[in-house]
Amino acid sequence: MDPVHAAHPVPRPARAGANPQIPKKEKKTPLAPQKWRQPLPQSPAFFCLFSPSISLPLPNPNPTHSPPRPLRSPPPQARLLPMASSSDASSALAAAAAVGKKRGSYNCGRCGLPKKGHVCAVAGEEQKPPRRALHFDEAAPPPPPEKKVKVEVVEVDSSSEEEEREARGWVEVGGGRRVPGEVVVEVMRRLPPRGVAASAAVCRGWRGCARRVWRAADELRLRAAGVRPVGALLPRCPALSRLVLRMESDIDATMLACVAFSCPNLQYLELGMVGSAANRMTGDELTRFVSEKRSLSVLKLDGCSNLSFLNISSSSLSTLWLSDLSSLSKSVINCPNLNELSLGFTQQNNDSTDLISLMDSLGRTCSNLRNLHISSIHLCNEAVFALESANLRGLCMLSLILGSKITDAAVASIVRSYASLDLLDLSGSSITDNGLGMICKAFPHTLTRLLLALCPNITSCGVQVATSQLPLLQLMDCGKSLCANSQPEADRSYFGEIYGGIKFCSKLPIQRKQQPNYQKLIIKHASLKKLSLWGCSALDALYVNCPELSDLNLNCCTNLHPERLLLQCPSLKDVHASGCRDMLIGAIRNQVLNEFASAEPRVPCKRLADGSKRVQVPHFMLEQQFEEEKWGSGSKRSQCTVHLS
Repeated sequence: MDPVHAAHPVPRPARAGANPQIPKKEKKTPLAPQKWRQPLPQSPAFFCLFSPSISLPLPNPNPTHSPPRPLRSPPPQARLLPMASSSDASSALAAAAAVGKKRGSYNCGRCGLPKKGHVCAVAGEEQKPPRRALHFDEAAPPPPPEKKVKVEVVEVDSSSEEEEREARGWVEVGGGRRVPGEVVVEVMRRLPPRGVAASAAVCRGWRGCARRVWRAADELRLRAAGVRPVGALLPRCPALSRLVLRMESDIDATMLACVAFSCPNLQYLELGMVGSAANRMTGDELTRFVSEKRSLSVLKLDGCSNLSFLNISSSSLSTLWLSDLSSLSKSVINCPNLNELSLGFTQQNNDSTDLISLMDSLGRTCSNLRNLHISSIHLCNEAVFALESANLRGLCMLSLILGSKITDAAVASIVRSYASLDLLDLSGSSITDNGLGMICKAFPHTLTRLLLALCPNITSCGVQVATSQLPLLQLMDCGKSLCANSQPEADRSYFGEIYGGIKFCSKLPIQRKQQPNYQKLIIKHASLKKLSLWGCSALDALYVNCPELSDLNLNCCTNLHPERLLLQCPSLKDVHASGCRDMLIGAIRNQVLNEFASAEPRVPCKRLADGSKRVQVPHFMLEQQFEEEKWGSGSKRSQCTVHLS
């Protein structure tokens, strides 16, 4: 109730004809005529709600019930009260005039016309929503625009078809410019997976283009922090056939289950570990995965230290790489179509894997094997003899590394078993120059790659014979094989230390310092492309004449004399000289980069004490150089890079 009416109670007007206090002959004050007012319908049930200044009582057609009161009728400015007495009427009118209007006006606030049925043509201020109780929107500053959270993958299944349809048309790229969707798709195909996932959060058209990229992806290379992002991404690539994963956290059989479920047509799977991440798959889980994936042809797994046994059977598998194996109690690989097998074992002395039985079974279960790589410190001659009994006549690439117990007898077995080897890697073995000679006589027309790193029993003479008798050789690795054996410094002490002070010892018998046996290496080959001599500290002179050589590794050749180095390799592109002396690096740059004038002779020489005589390089190199300069057949030296790290 209005507080003014509560303070001054006013009697409610009675129905017409029911109040005996009002004289019947008394007339009410007539209202001012208004042009806009329409005549009210002659209905007894119509209430007067449209008058801005007066409210009239109407007769009730049903006298038994009180008339309904309008809910929020406009408050009258001056209500005509029943004339009970002149003093009461005058006091009520004065109180109503003093109170004034408490509610909104019935006229337009912009043009002044009545609001009833009125559409104002005058432009006003922007309408604000009405304020609610205890809510102060107008006083508070407008909130900043909400930032969208960056997500890697955006998927809306309900509108996928519409987005793809939009992506096939024109897609907005910013600045009001639009390009065909095929152009955006081709650009996204060249982005890494993280970039494609971020592009999907830009707009609806880009999300459709990203979905098209995922669905058409044939190969995916991903470095993931766990199984969860991989499981969220793989279902978007139903056509995936090649998958390369680099995992930064531990994985187990969940990863294999995720790959098997999401990629039904997978043909190539490579799973590697990064840092300290561990592979916790077991032999049973790997066996089940290979048997279920009937389309899988290439499988490469790292960190297989938890595989206690191998029982792999597949008719589609052609390539199998397993690394970090240890103590296999059972090794069965039944893959008749297997062409390449690589088994890498950990370098632990407690490894109990039976390599002899493993080699013997390969001839029965993998008869079509062409490339074989075994890495184990427990390789010996007996294992090579078992491989000979396997009768793998089609073998083209044989790599048996870190087998320090492999000698020339194993080389003789290899020569008897295989007649067309293309690659032979016996790094870490104990073969000698005699075994190297047998290799050269057995494979003069097929061998193109020979790797003999970490073989301490071979010399520079054997390397020279190999390069001269293998005309098709393209790769030669003798790293850390030609090493200088000098006496340790700890064995040549002439005084001792007692109680922190120096005390000279008695005169000892004269111990001659063992001079290292430095060697000279001369390589002349027409087709050699890569030569690796890293760590060959026994070399003090090197002469290389290889017109096709493009890569030369001289890292840690600490005793190589800069004046006894000659490189006649016009196609040389990369020279690795990390760990070499500065003078040697300068000599290499002088020859391969051609920094000095061509008039100055580049032939390495050694002056005597008086500077009157020089020691030249072998004559065949000088004759060939002079012949090329005479006829102008020397090719132009290409740009070469010297790597120092």
